[in-house]
Amino acid sequence: MTSSLIVLGSTGSIGTQTLAVIQGLKKAPEFLVLAAGHNGTLLREQIKTVLPDAVYLQDAHQAHQIRHEGFEGNIFCQNDGIIELLDYSVSEALKRNGALPTVIVGISGIAGLAPTLHALKLGCRVLTANKETFVAGGILVKPYLDKIVPLDSEHSAIMQCMQGYAPHHISGLTLTASGGPFLTWSPSELHTVTPAQALKHPKWSMGAKISVDSATLMNKGLEVIEAHWLFGLPYHAIDVAIHPQSVVHGAITFTDGSMLAHLGPTDMRIAIQYGLLLPDRGAQPQGVRSLRLAELGMLAFHPPDTAQFPCLALAIEAGRLGQAATIVLNAADEVLVKRFLNGDIGFLDITKGVEKALDSCRSLPNQTSTISSLDEVFALDAWTRALTGNLIFKNPSYSV
Repeated sequence: MTSSLIVLGSTGSIGTQTLAVIQGLKKAPEFLVLAAGHNGTLLREQIKTVLPDAVYLQDAHQAHQIRHEGFEGNIFCQNDGIIELLDYSVSEALKRNGALPTVIVGISGIAGLAPTLHALKLGCRVLTANKETFVAGGILVKPYLDKIVPLDSEHSAIMQCMQGYAPHHISGLTLTASGGPFLTWSPSELHTVTPAQALKHPKWSMGAKISVDSATLMNKGLEVIEAHWLFGLPYHAIDVAIHPQSVVHGAITFTDGSMLAHLGPTDMRIAIQYGLLLPDRGAQPQGVRSLRLAELGMLAFHPPDTAQFPCLALAIEAGRLGQAATIVLNAADEVLVKRFLNGDIGFLDITKGVEKALDSCRSLPNQTSTISSLDEVFALDAWTRALTGNLIFKNPSYSV
């Protein structure tokens, strides 16, 4: 276990589960830093429970309240504060124990890219569940891949399967997908999907954005792009299989045609604990029951229906087009999912809007994969958000 730990997005799903893992370990980090967004209420509870040495909260007023309530550690706030927090934490960790801290990135969306890249440049090992780091900035983090450990269950599974094997022995990989809440719905039924229905994932407890992405299968498309960057495999070597039971989280294919798969319970604490303790293995998290093959029964696998869920195909197409296209894909999806959750557009309009954004991207001059800076990423991201935020859909497909 690392002696110093920074948890970015401590009040989100990954952050709260990370703190649960830490509390279950025999040895807690000696230096702990928490960074939240706007959820000051939950951050206060976490301060009382895990006693961090420093915190970040985006809202300055709430940060002032935390100070007023007696927190004696360093407090950082507002947009630049998270970078200042990282600089302070690295300096302080080196002073205290002579080692760089480990950084957990549980921030969702493109907001996680800049702090992730900054932590990597500082030399930190980064455990990340932020797909957008790769989808929008894969070319920027590529030089630091040896310091990145994925926390998504699928990519953690692939990483574990690959341990001990030379890259030239691996010809492909398979990411599994539960299929989301609408796997058996007909195209006509998808016109009536409400935000409340889209947020009810059958297997995983996740945030709103990722839950909707799982319902459209965009999430699996983003994971394909992430896998391409993480494991250096071409898109034709990355397969997706619908697996409703969510027992097999990923598999690799060897050059001789055989496969090695990772099976496990649907509990993110296992992947988080694996990343924290690597190369060691920890004890079974409390409340997690070991799998028994004889009790699993039938496990089903089948190819995804990209006609019913075209977001998956759009994401893979964007990946093949290059980094600019995946930046556009990601920004368009973030805006359109938010519009859907706000009741502004329908469920199927998410796909229509992403497709329109990618069509517009193709018409831009010099929009290839030559993205070389954060400024270029954010400029293209802003252009896409303005475009998709103003899209008007004919006969919007939402239920009143």
